[in-house]
Amino acid sequence: MTNNTFMRVDEVAEILGISKSYAYKIVKKLNDELKEKGFLTISGRVNKKYFMERVYYGTSQDIERRDKMAAYKEAKTNTWRSVYRYTDWKGERKQTQKRGFATKKEALAWEREQLSKLKGDLDMTFESFVKTYSEDMQSRIKENTWHTKEHIIRTKILPYFGNRKMSDIQPKDIMAWQNKMINTTDTNGKAYSPVYLKTVHNQLSAIFNHAVKFYGLSANPVSKVGNMGKAKSKEMQFWTQEEYKKFSYEMMDKPVSYYAFEMLYWCGIREGELLALTPSDFDFERQTVSITKSYQRINKRDIITEPKTPKSVRVIKMPDFLSEEIQDYISQLYGIKPTNRLFEVTKHYLKHEMDRGSKSAGVKRIRIHDLRHSHISLLIEMGFSAVAIADRVGHESIDITYRYAHLFPSTQNEMANRLSSIRNGGEDNVSKNT
Repeated sequence: MTNNTFMRVDEVAEILGISKSYAYKIVKKLNDELKEKGFLTISGRVNKKYFMERVYYGTSQDIERRDKMAAYKEAKTNTWRSVYRYTDWKGERKQTQKRGFATKKEALAWEREQLSKLKGDLDMTFESFVKTYSEDMQSRIKENTWHTKEHIIRTKILPYFGNRKMSDIQPKDIMAWQNKMINTTDTNGKAYSPVYLKTVHNQLSAIFNHAVKFYGLSANPVSKVGNMGKAKSKEMQFWTQEEYKKFSYEMMDKPVSYYAFEMLYWCGIREGELLALTPSDFDFERQTVSITKSYQRINKRDIITEPKTPKSVRVIKMPDFLSEEIQDYISQLYGIKPTNRLFEVTKHYLKHEMDRGSKSAGVKRIRIHDLRHSHISLLIEMGFSAVAIADRVGHESIDITYRYAHLFPSTQNEMANRLSSIRNGGEDNVSKNT
């Protein structure tokens, strides 16, 4: 067709992704509307501008009405196809479709879900809202963090709430789900730990909070029920210096293991921070190591991310002996480049070595992360302040004070003794010096 004022039926069918017979009905309906308004029409063709305004773009009511009808029978496969057209966040018109529905009802149900997602309508299913939640949140957090959240959602939450409508989920449903989680056991027959139960609960609550804050859900049913499980215990295990010495001696037969654990114990760095270290992170003249990244292994891929928190980016002063050890270690790595990882092992490898060394040394088995606790407890014992320790290990000082308060007994005793002395007149009243 050379005249751009009008469109043929086959053009309408192609644009809308519909059959020619159905396109003809649309063209006829539009021409009837134009005739009523006193405009010229051509049989089998439609005014292009009117088509775009009335059908392809149209008002939100027009689009919704048209979309509800966009389910078509495909003769070749004897199945139904649903075509969904929408305006994206840039204001651009988009079209998507899905084939293979056994019935028209299924095709229209899928279409309604898409429309609900577009409108932020909480009449959608929980599973559909999770897709919206994922689109909103995934790019805002680190990949390894999202990987953990996605696993919890997929295995612990979706199987229970997936087909329920968001607006229909009530506090009693949350309570029933909590009871199911509390009574569920893992593959070894062990119940989920209180810490893990709280983590799962918090994830469900986060999804509903997102719905309340951004999509108009009236209330979070999870918050009405209350939590399950409990936060991480303040109790922690750690090695004394003597215990670590026994362990490290058993590691000397494998240099990569020995030097890895030396860095963990004497610098108090996190496991991911250790595995991300490269030769360029060390300044041996100043005897420092810069912590600027973290390593994760996700879906068989090596991922380097930012450290856990902004406070985690720091420069650590190494003791003399450790600086010399790491220089020796690097010199033994043939052809290593400044940006190559120093410890090309996995977290599983370190766990295995921890098991082996603990058993051989006859010391209690602690977690890899407990080496960080061991470092902090050693610094507390040496008399360093919470602020100084926090700067070294990448914590806030208030976290050090709160988590390790039980390791500051000498300071508490000194405070009590000084207060007693003041009360008994052994020291000048503090107010006189102010």
